[in-house]
Amino acid sequence: MYTWSTDQVDPRDRFDYWREVRAKGLFGVTAELEPEQRQNFFGAFSLRKLGNAGLIELRASPYRVERRAGDIANARSDSLCIYQQLGGGGWFSGARLAEFSVRNGMFATSHADLPYRTAPLGADGFHLRIIKVPVADIPRPNVRLDEFVPKPVQAQGALLPLLESCFQDLVEGSDSAVSSSLSALTQALAHFALIDRGVMRSTSRLARQALRTGRLSLARRLIERHLSRAALSPTLVADMLGISVRHMHILFETTAMSFSHTVTALRIERSRRLLRAAPEQPIAEVAYACGFESLATFYRVFNAAEGMTPGDYRAARRTEDKATSPADR
Repeated sequence: MYTWSTDQVDPRDRFDYWREVRAKGLFGVTAELEPEQRQNFFGAFSLRKLGNAGLIELRASPYRVERRAGDIANARSDSLCIYQQLGGGGWFSGARLAEFSVRNGMFATSHADLPYRTAPLGADGFHLRIIKVPVADIPRPNVRLDEFVPKPVQAQGALLPLLESCFQDLVEGSDSAVSSSLSALTQALAHFALIDRGVMRSTSRLARQALRTGRLSLARRLIERHLSRAALSPTLVADMLGISVRHMHILFETTAMSFSHTVTALRIERSRRLLRAAPEQPIAEVAYACGFESLATFYRVFNAAEGMTPGDYRAARRTEDKATSPADR
């Protein structure tokens, strides 16, 4: 991952450097800001390659952005862009699009090589993520993606949780993550954009595949979110997702672990963290915090997974941590 911020540049030159090197060279846009505000400008971004796609996270104080014909000619991308607004917001306009605003928590989509103008909605500036997926890498119907003018995602209620979950999986995924998993997530995000634009039927094969990827991503997050509930079940999570229990089990059939095995593995993982991070916490409290229905069940499952009791695990980790502590060297 490549990261950069204006802290690396003299305050007098920060916006000029951002404008000429980062905005034009990396993002392919023209940036504008009043001269008297430039010395206080701050901008930071990260760029991570996901195969041929790119995931960008951008934070900046307020400034105006325009993607002009000259910018497009100098930095063509031919990519589908999916934007996630994480903070602040922006107002968009352009010759071919109706004016709209994107606020915190919203998503928008566009083709990379279409002109637009944007300005911040407030003094807090921008915080957003953008994934750029090359059009050539998107299996799709016969659709002209270069006609996708910037537009907010309309089906916020239906697709929003799936978009959020898939974006977060990409952010949290390590560089050593299985490339097929990352590819499935980028493909799902691209196809969510096509579904939202109305050019891909939600019942088509590609759409169903994208929805499976998104629902599986969200199902795992719901499991983690409700892991402390002893009554956590396929029925509970299926109800949260708005799908049948049978569909829930089908989602996990495509993975290496069933629903129940996934829940158990996550509970063991959380219990290991608690045993190590909170050495004075009673083991019974750890068990119930991780959703085990009884202390006996916790001991049985933990011993099967780790080959030792929770107490022995805690003692072994404490000895290991003391041996590696700088104070003891």
